[in-house]
Amino acid sequence: MSAKPIRERTTADAEGEVVVFLVGMRVNRLSAPHRWLPVFGAMSRMLRELGKDKDNGMLGFMKLSGSPRTYVVVQYWESRDKLYAYAANQDRQHRPAWAAFNRLARTSGAAVGVWHETYAVPAGSYESLYSGMPPFGLAGAHGAIPVARRGETAAQRLAYAGRPAREGHEAPAQESSTAV
Repeated sequence: MSAKPIRERTTADAEGEVVVFLVGMRVNRLSAPHRWLPVFGAMSRMLRELGKDKDNGMLGFMKLSGSPRTYVVVQYWESRDKLYAYAANQDRQHRPAWAAFNRLARTSGAAVGVWHETYAVPAGSYESLYSGMPPFGLAGAHGAIPVARRGETAAQRLAYAGRPAREGHEAPAQESSTAV
């Protein structure tokens, strides 16, 4: 991701369905790093592996910290099928890490918790706006384009989602002078 902000207002250049995968961990017992550090390390190894192979389907990710105990990774995927294929592949980092976590969970007394949520967002059900930001989030994964290509308001961008973007294509007519 470029660290240089784009001054103009932009939106994500996503088309069709968008797959967002949230995964995280919570340290329940700070006094048991031997229980939660392996989980933290496993996620780092998976992200490195995913970053090296662009054909796996992960388009981008962001690491977030909710508190000193809670860590979240937001991932953007090409498709549900590619996400599921990675998760199920015995030769990739996820399967052995998941098996190790399950063994750990049986003996650790819940020293660490993990969770995930998968959202398959249909075309026409998402929109985005960035101002003074480098490509970030959905735009970091799919690319950023000038907001005018999709519409000046959130409602226009939602109506536009899923239609193919073409150079010189006009955004839907603006119904209101209030831009979101």
